[in-house]
Amino acid sequence: MAEQPMLKFVNIERDMPEKRPPNLRRTDFNEIYAEYADAKAKEQSSRCSQCGVPYCQSHCPLHNNIPDWLRLTAEGRLQEAYEVSQATNTFPEICGRICPQDRLCEGNCVIEQSGHGTVTIGSVEKYITDTAWEEGWVQPIKPGRERPESVGIIGAGPGGLAAADVLRRAGVQVTVYDRYDRAGGLLTYGIPGFKLEKDVVMRRNDQLAQGGVNFELNCNVGVDISFADIRDRHDAVIIATGVYKTREIQAPGSGVPGLERAIDFLTASNRKSFGDAVEDFDSGRLNASGKKVVVIGGGDTAMDCVRTSIRQGATSVKCLYRRDRANMPGSQREVANAEEEGVVFEWLSAPKGFVGDPVTGVMVQKMRLGQPDATGRQAPELIEGSDYVEEADLVIMALGFEPEDLPSLWGEADLPVNRWGTIKADYVSGQTALDGVYAVGDIVRGASLVVWAIKDGRDCAEAILKRLDQGATAVAAE
Repeated sequence: MAEQPMLKFVNIERDMPEKRPPNLRRTDFNEIYAEYADAKAKEQSSRCSQCGVPYCQSHCPLHNNIPDWLRLTAEGRLQEAYEVSQATNTFPEICGRICPQDRLCEGNCVIEQSGHGTVTIGSVEKYITDTAWEEGWVQPIKPGRERPESVGIIGAGPGGLAAADVLRRAGVQVTVYDRYDRAGGLLTYGIPGFKLEKDVVMRRNDQLAQGGVNFELNCNVGVDISFADIRDRHDAVIIATGVYKTREIQAPGSGVPGLERAIDFLTASNRKSFGDAVEDFDSGRLNASGKKVVVIGGGDTAMDCVRTSIRQGATSVKCLYRRDRANMPGSQREVANAEEEGVVFEWLSAPKGFVGDPVTGVMVQKMRLGQPDATGRQAPELIEGSDYVEEADLVIMALGFEPEDLPSLWGEADLPVNRWGTIKADYVSGQTALDGVYAVGDIVRGASLVVWAIKDGRDCAEAILKRLDQGATAVAAE
């Protein structure tokens, strides 16, 4: 097999230092693996020990056959490696970029556990799929036969798109309804472009559209079309809306200008990267340039906000989290990236209120970790008399997401939800108590990982295909 060409992308931090924001430090962490050459992929893949118990595979939600495609990569058989990789993963190049591998496959690599450094599984996964696109190995969606049944999918995020891919390849007629003007959900508008280049997401959207998936964008279910109408149009419906309602801080000073939701801040930044006119960004409201920024939260969304703020030219960026570093829910790799870039973390710190109108500071109260709760996690406790004010021109709230009240928004009182507002559904098939209605991803799990949404979408699509086949068999027997 001929040597594969080296992938070459422009990396501003490396190749164009004159365009790097002045407070963005040079870093060894290259989150988009801009020049992951064939030789490096082979070198890393050859480090795989082909152990008898592949913990990397068992700790991947999709149970990707990681050892086999690493072996094929090491042997220079990249096309076969890609085919093995995509057999279980609808979007391997996306997972290779944004999965928290340090908590999943790489963190459970036997070589990592033995202290010799993990095989860089995510970067190899990204590399072989990027190569597959460049070499034309990624095949268009061409069903062997068209089926008369149709499925409606509400939500064009990773769960919905994964289900659409599986169903369309089987010949099912698929329509995806989404409130935004571009498909992709958080892949498009929530995750920053320095972690997930938007042309990568748009390429997959285009593949689905060219393969016959119908997208009804700018379509707000409950406003532009009713949930009942969608059910009437289709043989089955998948709810894949995700969770977008931001958890709010109830504290003195809440509601003043300068306090912004993480989703609004990230969406504005991503829209600008598409060249959209974004009034709230241009006015400075959702733009960190020249500001002292404080981000409240400790998850991956908070890391996206602090790192985006650095790139926008903030004069300082601090992250407040009420627990310590070891108990932070976000990726430790992301924390390290942020620190390399100049973000300051204030551990064991929680907001008590806000100063100024517009905001000029955050009233911070210091915490300590107390006795473990029933799950074994230590609960934060206040340290009396430790309050201080952290100066801020922009405060971004990244406290996580909750589900919207879908039964009320959609006028569907029978839609089964639990006390947290997420939809009650079978964790394998996604089936709900409503006939022909399924649900996948965060709207079932709560805020979770993209890779789990992909798995849910694929599993649900397979369950629907089984149901449709059983229905067709029953009709044929009559």
